[in-house]
Amino acid sequence: MNKLLAAFVAPLAISVALALPAQAEFKLDSRYTDSDGDLVADTPADPAQQIDPDTLIFAYTPVEDPAVYADVWKGFLAHLSEKTGKKVQFFPVQSNAAQIEAMRAGRLHVAGFNTGGNPIAVACAGFKPFAMMAANKDDAFGYEMEIITWPGSGVEKIEDLKGKKLAFTSETSNSGFKAPSAILKAEYGLEAGKDFEPVFSGKHDNSILGVVNKDYPAAAIANSVLNRMVARDVVKRDQFVSIFKSQTFPTTGYGVVYNLKPELQDKIRDAFFTFDWTNSALLKEFQTSEPPQEKFIPISFKDHWAVIRSIDEATGVKYDCK
Repeated sequence: MNKLLAAFVAPLAISVALALPAQAEFKLDSRYTDSDGDLVADTPADPAQQIDPDTLIFAYTPVEDPAVYADVWKGFLAHLSEKTGKKVQFFPVQSNAAQIEAMRAGRLHVAGFNTGGNPIAVACAGFKPFAMMAANKDDAFGYEMEIITWPGSGVEKIEDLKGKKLAFTSETSNSGFKAPSAILKAEYGLEAGKDFEPVFSGKHDNSILGVVNKDYPAAAIANSVLNRMVARDVVKRDQFVSIFKSQTFPTTGYGVVYNLKPELQDKIRDAFFTFDWTNSALLKEFQTSEPPQEKFIPISFKDHWAVIRSIDEATGVKYDCK
């Protein structure tokens, strides 16, 4: 196994606990400072504490088939290499936890963290998100959490989940766990382990395929992933039925680890905002979202992720960074 790839399977050193009804205000791990109050780690002022790797390691959130996304990101990573003068290597990660741990341990430099994983990556791994995909028209962005089932499953409304299995993705996922957990409890009085049996698939595509193949009676998923799978003919719309759709959430946030040299961070940001999406593999893949994702726009973790931090507080999520 490639040594860099092997590094991604290191033991998990971050635990995320769901402990209702306790609440905790968002804060960074003690190894980081935030002197300007933007809720993300400051880059060390001491040049000796900054890093300037010969090869930049990039990882996209482990949402779907890694082989597909290695090709999807190939053109962008070539552009990133040109802008930074660095070699750039794509590595697939198999879980959100492994991706967070890789950045915390210094093995990951540039990444896209999923919506729910962003606060954990910021707090525990020194992640500095600065970009998000959006539509060319009006900079529209976002996705919704949906709960889907298969036709004839016997689940026609949320209340029908009682006594049945509901597939989640992972405990770090917003739409795959945290948001549906909060909504089901607050709006329908349904609690995991008490009113329905939670099962974890690991990824949104696993949950979606589990439903259409009738392995799960229902699943909580991100509809951005679902729409892309439909567009690629991985699943067909007549194979599933949606029984719930949430408010709009921010999508994957892209950024860097906090201790890269400032001039390198600037070059990486420039690469995101100067990338030409025209006829690119990124455009072909992500324009099937609704709204379409056709460019990168600047974002603020403090502002754009406020709703996600609120969900974390409401569900008692605690970040134990070890």
